Amino acid sequence: MDGAVVGVVLVVVAALLVLRSGMRVVNQVERGVVFRLGKAQPEFRRPGITFLVPFVDRMRKVNVQVVTMPVPTQEGITKDNVSVKVDAVVYFRVTDPVRAAIEVQDYVFAVGQVAQSSLRSIIGKSDLDDLLTDRERLHEGLALMIDSPAAEWGIHIDRVEIKDVQLPESLKRSMSRQAEAERERRARVITADGEFQAAQQLANASRIMSETPEAMQLRLLQTVVEVAAEKNSTLVMPFPVELLRYFERATKRLDQEVEKNERELDGPDGSAALKAGIEQIAAVADTFGPAGELTAPREPAAEPSAPVERQ
Repeated sequence: MDGAVVGVVLVVVAALLVLRSGMRVVNQVERGVVFRLGKAQPEFRRPGITFLVPFVDRMRKVNVQVVTMPVPTQEGITKDNVSVKVDAVVYFRVTDPVRAAIEVQDYVFAVGQVAQSSLRSIIGKSDLDDLLTDRERLHEGLALMIDSPAAEWGIHIDRVEIKDVQLPESLKRSMSRQAEAERERRARVITADGEFQAAQQLANASRIMSETPEAMQLRLLQTVVEVAAEKNSTLVMPFPVELLRYFERATKRLDQEVEKNERELDGPDGSAALKAGIEQIAAVADTFGPAGELTAPREPAAEPSAPVERQ
């Protein structure tokens, strides 16, 4: 009886040891790929406790978290013949643990090598301006180039980003001078545009003031008020606007008379007009004296002859 009990206990202990050797725990961030006698099972094991056939099954755990892998600095020549150094970072994760375990030996190393070659290829196909400004399009192109072979390994590329672009020092100085010249050009254009707008507004204001003479006087009075508000010792003596208008009208009439006389002299009756003008001048001169005195010069008086001596 005692021997039978001991045998049962031994059998139970052996069964527990066998079950314990076949029990595995899969973490939440992992998936288990089971190889039964060297052949991969189509279904992977979910997180939790799982049991394997002792001495028959072997399980490989595959991490399904997002892997952040930096791409080493790659040196290349751009499409516009500029030597640059570019580094990037790749974000990827395993979507099919079975294929990731059997299709590629080391999927992390494989993705890194594909990322480096793709980065050098994208450098040679792009211009320097695209590397510096249009990075979103380059990120999409890099992700597509890396994702094409990685999809066969059960890996999905979430995102690829270019971290830094290192330029030669001579090129940096040239770009700095170019940026400075561009800022100076914009400043000059803005200044010229402001002067043009100011001149245009002044022209509009002068046109309005010429149509309304009272506006000039109101503007003059406003200027006087602004100067007086500063409480300084400047004495302002405004010139009467009416006197300016008088001179302006007199100048216009004089210009009209001159133009009229020039047209008459240039016309067919120019000699008659000239003769009439001379007659008017002579008539005016008659008011001051005889016309003969103005037209003919007076002869000098004869000198008295010497007295003749009589014999």
